[in-house]
Amino acid sequence: MRKEDKNTIIAEIAATIGQFGHFYLVDTTALNAAATSDLRRECFKQGIKLMVVKNTLLQKALESLDTDYSALYGSLKGTTAIMFTNVANEPAKLIKSKAKEGIPGLKAAYAEEGFYVGADQLDALVSIKSKNEVIAEVIALLQSPAKNVVSALQSGGNTIHGVLKTLGER
Repeated sequence: MRKEDKNTIIAEIAATIGQFGHFYLVDTTALNAAATSDLRRECFKQGIKLMVVKNTLLQKALESLDTDYSALYGSLKGTTAIMFTNVANEPAKLIKSKAKEGIPGLKAAYAEEGFYVGADQLDALVSIKSKNEVIAEVIALLQSPAKNVVSALQSGGNTIHGVLKTLGER
């Protein structure tokens, strides 16, 4: 491969990393063509961009960026595919649902401005809450006191009505 082509690929990888907020490094060595095609299809459905890269080109792309990604360099061995996403836990959920005997295996991830190295970090990545999930929890917490007040007022009204009705019958 010519140096100009390599520089183009490095710039493309760096631009894609800048475009997405989170990325996962995945080992897809043992996947056959049908399984790889199925994985790509699932990624597309969930808004995840899957890209297979050479480790040296990926490392050079990471080095060209402002953020220090040196924690991920040790994971760049063997066949590496990158899953790019804007929702931090989507690739982790996909890997967990698709993984058969550790394939595809998680090598490392950069999610929520943190580094997760090793396949044992998959459960931690699945438990990361997305922005929409956090907003939903906050709204539920804010609505809870209001619901309690409304239900107390409604039940109090029923109680008073019951007492008045009983007194009226006597």
